Amino acid sequence: MGEIREPLRELTECGLPQALEVMGERWSFMILRASFNGLHHFEEFLSELGIARNILSNRLAKLVEHGILKREPCADDRRKIEYRLTEKGSDLLPAMLALRQWGQKYGSGAPENPVLVDERDRLPIGPVSILAHDGRILTLRDLWFVRPDKIGLRSDGTQAEASAGLGRGDVIDLAAAKKTG
Repeated sequence: MGEIREPLRELTECGLPQALEVMGERWSFMILRASFNGLHHFEEFLSELGIARNILSNRLAKLVEHGILKREPCADDRRKIEYRLTEKGSDLLPAMLALRQWGQKYGSGAPENPVLVDERDRLPIGPVSILAHDGRILTLRDLWFVRPDKIGLRSDGTQAEASAGLGRGDVIDLAAAKKTG
């Protein structure tokens, strides 16, 4: 993956250990999944997940402390508290979907039910992929670590310029992207 690699012993140089510190256990992911599915109240999490009250309280507090969820008073009863996803929490959706797809592929083999679809055409979502700035699908062999001052510097010495890239709702031809990648 390049001339250099990540400093594997230096935990502060990588976001993965920091992410695992917050999300690195089962119940945090299950609470997050429940939040993506519209659960907001302590009692809903408790009954739907079958989690012990003290563990749920601990995990919710940790997710709030790290800005994944926020506590808000209920609109209809200000004495009740709702747990709502923050932008930081919503940004975990691709990671959650990638883990879910990996689990379906290598797990029990049980069929997906319900199926996650695109709201617009109601067809199943595609696999979560690593995309280049221009939409090409990348694999492990396409990835390369460089120092920040070498970004865009090709192996032949020329400088690459970033394209406009993909925006929300842009469409790419996955079959063509796989062939060129």
